[in-house]
Amino acid sequence: MTSRPSVLVARAVFPETLAKLRAHFDVEDNPADQIFTKAELSAKLAGKAGCFITGSERIDAEVLDANPQLRAVCNMAVGYNNIDVEACTARGVVATNTPDVLTETTADFGFALMMAAARRVAESEHFLRRGEWTKWSFDMFAGSDVHGATLGILGMGRIGQAVARRGALGFGMKVIYHNRSRLAPEIEAPIGARYVSKEELLRECDHLVIVVPYSAASHHAIGARELAQMKPTATLTNIARGGVVDDAALAVALRERRIAAGGLDVFEGEPKVHPDLLTVPNVVLTPHIASATVATRRAMADLAADNLIAALTGAAPPTPINPAVLPLKK
Repeated sequence: MTSRPSVLVARAVFPETLAKLRAHFDVEDNPADQIFTKAELSAKLAGKAGCFITGSERIDAEVLDANPQLRAVCNMAVGYNNIDVEACTARGVVATNTPDVLTETTADFGFALMMAAARRVAESEHFLRRGEWTKWSFDMFAGSDVHGATLGILGMGRIGQAVARRGALGFGMKVIYHNRSRLAPEIEAPIGARYVSKEELLRECDHLVIVVPYSAASHHAIGARELAQMKPTATLTNIARGGVVDDAALAVALRERRIAAGGLDVFEGEPKVHPDLLTVPNVVLTPHIASATVATRRAMADLAADNLIAALTGAAPPTPINPAVLPLKK
């Protein structure tokens, strides 16, 4: 009788997800939801054929070299800047992510964050909670309209397109976007999306939503120079990844009202947040929860588990990042 593969589930997940994995593998889980250091993660991976990880675990060449038996790295996230995909590919390790299942939920949240920034929801709530509301005034927390405004989207992948649909079809917004490549006309046409340069995007948009994946090329894609090109009445919403926006430069622009407001769900160096962002009133801050509905997080966990099961049982994982390594060697 052959022994079953061993896998590591690096963070706490749904009991049903663990049960699904335990039907196929010997599973070491992390019910205390401890965030492992790099050394701890590497030690936990000893003897493991696969791992179920989240964005808080970094899989790089050093971790892979310390665990040459590792064959599958399955991320419960659509973004995968925590995985050195090139290093995985060079070692014949399949890496997977969870696209599609979180697209609509993340777009919902991005739109909500944009609206909260535009209509000064967080500022006004804090004002009310402090007991400072004593009378009505004509300009009290007057923000900017969303309906009929120009929505600018930086990064027009699945989530960017979902945000664009909400703006165009639900709020009558004019949609402009910048992407590495222009979308096909049949995607642009139903929402009237117009491809523009990055400079025109920044100059013309009333509300900018950032949805580009993080990479060395997109690091600080929005910094002081880019913020200076935006309207002083514009808002900026980041639901992409921390590091795409220079948070320090954004805090200065917000404090000096070079742009009107911001909405941020992701941060450079998270869970740490740049201290200057905590002191400006005109920004809505949330702790990386854009995909956080029960149904969506279950779907993400299920897909990550399905990827791990397929990879280690000889089937094709549903959503590989580096399919060139498939099929995996036994």
